[in-house]
Parts: sequence; C-alpha cells; structure tokens
Amino acid sequence: MLDNNLKSQLKTYLANLKRPVELVLATDDSDKSQQLLALARDIEALSDLVSYSQSADNQRIPSMQVRSPDTGTSIEFAGLPMGHEFTSLVLALLHSGGHPIKQEQAILEQIKSLPGPLHFETYVSLSCQTCPGVVQALNLMAAVNPNITNVMIDGALFQDEVSQRNVMAVPSVYLNGESFSQGAITLEKILTKVDANAAKHQAEALKHKPTFDLLVVGAGPAGASAAIYAARKGIRTGLLADRFGGQVADTVGIENFISVKHTEGPKLVASLEEHVRDYEVDIMANQRAVQVREGDTLEITLENGAVLKSKSLVLATGARWREMNVPGEREYRGKGVAYCPHCDGPLFKGKKVAVIGGGNSGIEAAIDLANIVEHVTVLEFDSKLRADDVLVRKARSMANIEIILNAQTLQVNGDGSKVNGLTYKDRVSAEQHHIALAGIFVQIGLVPNTEWLKDSGIELTLRGEIVTAANGETSVKGVFAAGDATTAPFKQIIIAMGSGATASLGAFDYLMRSSAPVESHQAA
Repeated sequence: MLDNNLKSQLKTYLANLKRPVELVLATDDSDKSQQLLALARDIEALSDLVSYSQSADNQRIPSMQVRSPDTGTSIEFAGLPMGHEFTSLVLALLHSGGHPIKQEQAILEQIKSLPGPLHFETYVSLSCQTCPGVVQALNLMAAVNPNITNVMIDGALFQDEVSQRNVMAVPSVYLNGESFSQGAITLEKILTKVDANAAKHQAEALKHKPTFDLLVVGAGPAGASAAIYAARKGIRTGLLADRFGGQVADTVGIENFISVKHTEGPKLVASLEEHVRDYEVDIMANQRAVQVREGDTLEITLENGAVLKSKSLVLATGARWREMNVPGEREYRGKGVAYCPHCDGPLFKGKKVAVIGGGNSGIEAAIDLANIVEHVTVLEFDSKLRADDVLVRKARSMANIEIILNAQTLQVNGDGSKVNGLTYKDRVSAEQHHIALAGIFVQIGLVPNTEWLKDSGIELTLRGEIVTAANGETSVKGVFAAGDATTAPFKQIIIAMGSGATASLGAFDYLMRSSAPVESHQAA
C-alpha cells in the first residue's frame, strides 16, 4: 500500500512510540477494504508496538480504529485515511502511542477534565484542505480523554450517510448524533463550545495581560510577518487570532510563492505558525476583536468582553469570500451553497452544479468540478469572462461545462433542506430562467474583514478596505495595517507578507519616535 519512501518516513515517526497501539479493522472484499488491510499490515511491519486485528462490530466498512490498550482511548477512520488525511493517521498513531502532544498544558488539562461521553463524527473529503485540521483537533481530544471519541468519515465512500444527514459541505462535525459544526474550527473553539466555562476563563486570563508595545490583529501571512518582525526588534509583541492562516488555510495549490515551486495552503500555514512560535510572541488564539478605541494607549475590546491595551497596532484581518446576497444563499449555506470547490466538490459527484463568477477562481473551479460532477453551469454577470485566456479555452473545450454571460443570479432555490436550483435573469433580454441544480459554488471575489472598524475613526474605502500610507500607517495615530484588508492593489500571499513586514517596521519607527518607551525582551 505504501511506497518505500513513505514507509521509511513512517518508520522514523513510529520509532517515537512509547506504548502499544492496536489497529482494529472492519473490512470486506471491496477494493477499499483490501487497501485498508494492506495499509494496516504495512504499519504493523514498521513497529513492534503496533498490532492489528479484525472485528465485525463496526457499522462502517471499511474502517480502522486506532486504540491504546493502556489508556483506553480510541480514534477511528471510516474509509482509507490517505491523501490529506494521512497526516491525521500518523498523528493518531503517535498520540495513541504516548508520543508527547505539542499543545499548551492548560489546554491538555482542560481536555482531560471534560465529562463524557463526547462522540464526534467528522465527515470529510480526502481532497479537502481544511478537513485535516478539524480531524486532528478532535483526534487530539480523543487521544487525551478516553471519554471522547472521533471518527473521520470519507463522505465520498459513505454516500448513504451523507444523503441521510444532508451533508453538503465538509468538514461537517456531529456530536452525539447532533450537528455540531461545519467548516474550519480550531481546537480552542471546539473547547469553547463543549466547555461552558471556557470563554469566561479566557476573558479573565486576558484581562491581566500587560500593555503590549505592538499588538497584531490577524494571523494570516501579513499578521504572521508583522509579529515576527516586531518580535525580532525585541519589543513586547502580541498576536490576536481567530485562526492561523486565514484564507491561505483554504487554498489548495500555491505556485507563485517565490523560491517555493509548489506548496499547499495548510503546509504554508503550519510553517507560518511554527515560525511565529520561535519568537517571544504572546499568541492569543480563538479570539476576535470587536472594537478599537484611542486613548493614552490603544484599547482593543474582544468578543468575550476582555480589553487589551497596546502602544501600537497592526491590523491584518484579511478578507473572506464575497457572498451573492440573494434570497436563499444564507439559508442553504452548507446545504448546497458552497465556497470551496476543492473541499466540497466530491460531495456532488455525478450531480449538476453551478459556479457563480467568470474570473480565474470561477473558471478554475468549473474545470476542477467538471472532472467530478455531471454538468457545470458557469454564470457570469458581465458580458465577457474575466479569467485568463488559457483557462477560458480549457473550460470551453470541456463538454460538460456551459458558460452563460450577462447572468444576474436572483435567488437560490431549495426544498427546505437542500438546494435544488437557482433563478437568474438575462441582463440583455430581462427574461428570468430557472436551472435545476444540486450545488452552487460562489466564486466572486473577496470582502475585507473590517466591519468592526467602522466606528473606530480609521479611514476605510467604500469597499471597506483600510486606507494606508506607504509605511502601512492608517488615519489613526499608532495604528498600522497590512494585507488583504487594506487598499493594497493586489491580493497575493507574498505581497501580504511584505506589507506585514512594512507595517511592523512602520509601527516600530513610530514607537521609537514617540515619547512612550518600549519594553525590551530580547536582542533585535
């Protein structure tokens, strides 16, 4: 099952096991079952601490449980955990086998204290970039607390379950049989949802933070860059983040990051976080800022009520997918309306879908989906496509892609539980048309995450972008901004990183020239 290179790497990882790990399989004669069986045999051959056995008890076939007989913990994979989920399997083996978990001790203690039972089911697609982060967070919890279990379910392999539960977006998480979350969710947010006292404890701890010299809001490429540059200057640096990576975490292939020929979003995000953690940066994850106020120092109010103070700020809150803002869109989000074709495309195998938008992202999505679904209809508002010519030629060459220009989407239609079509207007003839569909993928650009700044005194454009000077300075003294949330003309990862460095250096120069002394922690 595994090639020699993977076997060699996995053997190195499994050398870190401290206690036995049992693999319990439920298989039949299907190809996937035989592949899973071959995978288990390969793993067993690489470590004396790993064994496998067969069981007829599991309702899902094929499946594999990763068990620790010493601690009683159990992590399950329903399907073949390869592709993006292979890392999830490796971590499950390591954590079940006693390898130290890289997580703050306070969080590990919080997980251990959770009462059970907490039985999570996580529906994924193996092409989803976001799914492994959610699977690994829940697997970590299951490896720490025997009252918690998690099963990764390959939605493409268990279509009957997907249809029964109307799972139309991944990752979709169920807790004790009830819908728990959909889309990206961090370990900290999961704990906040299952631990009633989590938010209160977080707010109390944050209230006692000393005043920062520089506080970065946002942890995408711009925010990570700003935090690193500030920390290297030896000043007290904080990083406030809803989640690391922002939009990059949902990006599949990255081929224009200079000096790196190809990488993937989650890999780049992991590298960003690792780099930031190499420095003395106070990282406050799972936190969202809701207000900025001027005063003797800048005050940032968080969603949980805590207030942080800082002598300077770098705002790097990034952007999110733009919505159509038509009736039915929000009602059917995750029920046929999707924004990530790579993540959710496999759930629409053999069905008819639409892509809204004729730019590069829209046409790329159509080409990608055409290899999975029965038919793709591209709806473009303009009279011409805005995508690169090479993409347009490729799309027009595919028999199951139809492109409609001058199409104004009016409404998403559904049966109350899922999408069954959309209504659009021909902008030339004014005629309305209905298309029967199972899914709608919205690809019409980005919106800056700046709504919370509207009453802050910080100048914004009509599009909501933060107006910045060449050094990242905004209209408010001591406040700088960087990345996709600003007026930077090109929304690119490498440009966001550069602007993060610029804003951070601009803030440092401001601190040096102001009367407020900075508190040094390390050499620059």
